Amino acid sequence: MMTVTDSPGIWVYAIVDAGDGLTLPKVAGVAGAEVRTAPLGSVTSAGLTAVVSDADLAEFGEDALRAHLEDLDWLAAVAQEHHGVIEAVAQLGTVLPMRLATVYASEASMRAALTGSEPGLRAAMGRLRSRTEWGVKGYVAQPKDPAGGTVPEDSADAGAGMAYLRRRRDALSAQRESWRGASDGAQAAHAELARHCAASRLHPPQSPQLSGRKEAMVLNGAYLLDNDRAAEFSAAVAALNDSDPRLRLELTGPWPPYSFTAADA
Repeated sequence: MMTVTDSPGIWVYAIVDAGDGLTLPKVAGVAGAEVRTAPLGSVTSAGLTAVVSDADLAEFGEDALRAHLEDLDWLAAVAQEHHGVIEAVAQLGTVLPMRLATVYASEASMRAALTGSEPGLRAAMGRLRSRTEWGVKGYVAQPKDPAGGTVPEDSADAGAGMAYLRRRRDALSAQRESWRGASDGAQAAHAELARHCAASRLHPPQSPQLSGRKEAMVLNGAYLLDNDRAAEFSAAVAALNDSDPRLRLELTGPWPPYSFTAADA
């Protein structure tokens, strides 16, 4: 259990392999804290370095974090600051992002924990070198009615009585069929995209509140890609978009490899 002391805790953003040295970009950390490096310090982990900042345990200790994580506005702001540091450091080379709110009571406890994980960290470094994460989200394409227009989600002007009910029934049936088709297309798209990358992950589809799109999401994939295959991967996404009218794909990235480090780090 983490306790509040007069000494600051340590917020960890990422692990990097510093090699002959590492000059951090000028970027503020969580709560505006100064970002610095902290070598892990063992003989076997020589070169492995944590990117950290001080963290006030009154705000970021275990009990305080548990309360803060219920506040979505606070969480969004801190997540953006955490990501900003990782994104800046990723421009320098291979980076292992740490989970949001990875906080230790002291630099000594951080070193003890991370040095103990050194074999996994080393393995992840090797797997991620010269690779980045790309995301592909797939959405249900809105179905068309026989006249060529889109089927409305709702229509106050559609009429009354049986005619209106039939139209609503047909619209709902078309939406269900469209979702099933897009879901099948998403599975096929994921299988095809996975052929172009070193590793892939499927995340749960996001709700419209998170995605910012009214269309239902049926694919939320992450793909670990060799840096020299980015153009090939982008072309594969575009070809899938052109070939399947049931599905609309959205390519995002490149990102630090968030989806491919958790098991090791």
